Order: sequence, then C-alpha cells, then structure tokens
Amino acid sequence: MPTKTESKRTEIPKRMLQAIQHPNLIRREMFSRSFFEFFRHFWAEMNNDTLQLNWHLEFLCDVLQDMAEKVARGKNPGYDYLIINIPPGTTKSTIVSRMFPVWAWTQWYWMRFITSSYSSALSLELAEDSRDLLKSESFKAMYPEIGVKQDRDTKSNFKLLKKEWHRKGLQPRELKGGSRLSTSTGGSTTGFQGHILIVDDPLDPRRSSSGVELAKANRWLSETLSTRKIDKNITPTVLIMQRLHQSDCTGHLLETIDAENVKLISLPGELDNYGDEVRPIELKEYYQKGLLDPVRLNRKVLRKLYTQLGQYGYSGQIGQKPVPPGGGMFQVDKFQYADRTFGRPQLVKTVRYWDKAASSNSGAYTAGVKMARLNNGKAMVIDVKRGQWATHEREQMIRSTAEADGQGVDVYYEQEPGSGGKESAEATTRNLAGFVARPDPAKGDKVYRADPFSVQVNSGNVLLLRADWNHDFVEELRFFPFSTFKDQVDASSGAYAKLFSGKQVEVY
Repeated sequence: MPTKTESKRTEIPKRMLQAIQHPNLIRREMFSRSFFEFFRHFWAEMNNDTLQLNWHLEFLCDVLQDMAEKVARGKNPGYDYLIINIPPGTTKSTIVSRMFPVWAWTQWYWMRFITSSYSSALSLELAEDSRDLLKSESFKAMYPEIGVKQDRDTKSNFKLLKKEWHRKGLQPRELKGGSRLSTSTGGSTTGFQGHILIVDDPLDPRRSSSGVELAKANRWLSETLSTRKIDKNITPTVLIMQRLHQSDCTGHLLETIDAENVKLISLPGELDNYGDEVRPIELKEYYQKGLLDPVRLNRKVLRKLYTQLGQYGYSGQIGQKPVPPGGGMFQVDKFQYADRTFGRPQLVKTVRYWDKAASSNSGAYTAGVKMARLNNGKAMVIDVKRGQWATHEREQMIRSTAEADGQGVDVYYEQEPGSGGKESAEATTRNLAGFVARPDPAKGDKVYRADPFSVQVNSGNVLLLRADWNHDFVEELRFFPFSTFKDQVDASSGAYAKLFSGKQVEVY
C-alpha cells in the first residue's frame, strides 16, 4: 500500500487537471501572453478568407502588445505617438482597429479606447466588427465574464462589463468595464477620454490632395484628439495609414513632434525603389526577395497597382514615400517620336484640351494640347498651342484653333473653382458656338491629375509628333512637379483623361 508521500507524487497537479478538463484555460493563458495567437485564433470570426500569414502580422501584434502592457501598468510606452505606415490590403485594420481593443479587454477590462477613421461609416464598421467579436459564441465560450453592457450597446459608443462570481449558485457581481467611442476625422470627442487613441486612415485617398482636407485632419489630430487623453504622460496615439501626401498626418507629426516622442514603423511594399523608407531599418532582413508580403503584394500585384494608382499614388500608398523616385514624375526619354500624324483607322478619337491662364499679367501660360487615341491603345500628342495672352486674345486663339482643327476634334477647357472660374468657362462656351465644346471642372491638384498620363509616358505608350513645340513641352514634363510652369502638363493630363475615360482604381 503506497504511503501518503508516494500518493502525492502520483497525483495529477490541480492546475494540470483543470487544463485537461477545460482546454480553454490553456488557450486563455496563451492568449494573455500573445496578442498574435489571439489574432490567429479569432481570425475566422471576422473573415471568410483563409489567413495568409506573413512576418509583419506578428511584428505589429507584438508592438501593440508591448505598448498596451506598459499603459496598463501606468507607464509611458516610450513615445506619445506610434506611427505605422504600411500599404493597403495588409490586414492592418483587422489587427489595430478590430482585434486589438478586444484582446486588451480580455487582459484589462477597464481600458477605454477612442478610435477614428476618415469617415464615420468606416469608423462604425470597424467598431461593429469588434462588438460582434465580443458577442460571438466562440469568444463568450473563451471569456464568459466579458460582455457588452446592455444599456450602452451602440456601434458608435459601447461600454463593457465584467462578471465576477464569488460563490456557486449566486448571481455574479457586474463590474463596470472599459469602452470604445468611434468618431471620424473632425468629429466630436467632447466628454470622452481614452487610455489608448487609435487613428486608422484619417484621410480619404480620393481627397488627400485637397489642402482643406489635409489641414482639417492635421488640426483635428493635433488640437482636438490630443486633448482626449486620460493621462497625457501615458496615453499613446496610434496612427496607422498609407502615405498619401507629403503633408498628410504622418508628415505633419514627423515635422511638429520631437523625434523622441514618436515611434515610426514604415513598411513599404517593395525594396527596389523604396528600401530607404523602411523603419526601423533592421526590418529589411525580413523582406523576402525584396517584398514585404510575397503572397498578397507579389510582383504581379505591384505592377497592377502601379498602373491603377499612378506613379504618385504608388509612391505614397505602396512605397510610403509620397513623392515619385528622383522627384520627377515623367521619364521623358520614354517618349516615342513620329514624323507624321495618322489617319483613320489608326486615329480612334482626337481632342484639344485647354488649360487657361487667368490673364497675361499673371505670369502663367495658356496651353492647348491636341492629343489622339490610337487603335493600338497608345496616345499621340499632335500639337501644342501655348502663350501669354490677354483674355480677348486668348479667346480668339481658342476659336481660331478650333476652326483649324475642324469639327472632328472635341474641345475641352478647365473650369477653375468659384464664380470667376464658372464665368470664364461660360465665356469660352459662347466663344466656341458651333463646336463640340465642354468645360471640365478641376478636381484634385495637378500632381494627382497627372498620374494616369505619367504612367503611360513612363511605359512608352505616348508618341510626340515632331515639331518646334517639342523642346518646351518635354522640358516642362522632365522637371514636373518642380517645374516653373505646369500648364502643358495640366492640359495633357486633361486630354488624356478625356480620351481614356476609364477611372483609376483606388485601393484602401
């Protein structure tokens, strides 16, 4: 018969027995030690697609976990702002905006978050996904004590509670938990404060070239959101976005915040053109064949994105450098030259697009670019009219040029914003009575509009008819967007857009 000591040695430890009987206890312990494992486990609750693992997913999870653990202990994480610049389509929002707050609540049920995106619709969608995870059967089975407070259960502002059982058979005590307030860039946060603030895509890619939108986002981030911290010495702000403009929120913070108060993580999609943008630089060693994610952002996908986004958009959203390589958008050595124009059937359509200067005293030029679409899909610049003319001289030039071009050439002219731009466009419309002529309201800045045309020039898909205007035209494109004048680029961009009306595909 075994002694008491021998029986004790053969007895299964209580914690081990509990783990065998309740496997979720093992998972809970694993998840408490690793946000990444929590993310992997609950991925299927939010996505129907198979999770494509890549090194950057675990890296971002670890950075966020380290930050949250320090905040929970009442310590500054070592910075006031965590900036993460990464291409779209890399699971950034699922990690940062959807799952991170939920994982934090499993560890510190009292933690409060304020989250935002460029639109209220997007912000509410991300919050709803987090709330759905909290209510899912798999989460409740793992964390039965964590739930959403019934009388504070809206997408825009929900509050948590934690149930605490003292004895079997008795009703659990409910402890007031943390919360999540969701807003949008420029939205109100009055009356709310957070332990961690999350800003996920503060700018709409389609409006990122607007100076008004840039100023609005930067002012809100610096002057409004920054006042919503529970403890200004501890509470960090997480800004995650793809670069969209030199003066976007990332650029603004890097320019205005002391370096020691910012932790910058920059992960461009490829190293060939943007290796210098990687931060911290030691992360380069994790890239495979020069790619951040060789599955989702392989070479074929990147080539497609370059065509869809244009050089400027690709540089920012994929390269995390919102200026083209070398500073110039047009590789003018890729122009092809023709000694004669073509007739039908090679010429599919021809347009003349005018970029009008306000007056001859403004120092700017008026330019009218005649461009044709060829049946092989390429474009041909046939003629450029350019000069500094008084208003009546300019209108005479536009009329006489239309007469010389003939009825087969549609005429377009840029309409500047405001009543003055509208009146000028109406005057040109009257001047061109008898011709197919239409105003074209200006949208976005000149760099953004030039992107689709620059991609085709750089791909060798644009021909120039040899003429004396070639030199000035090519030199303006060579130094754009830093060229002194931009009228010929703007007119060319407008003409190209009218000939190839397929819209750019935007990636978020």
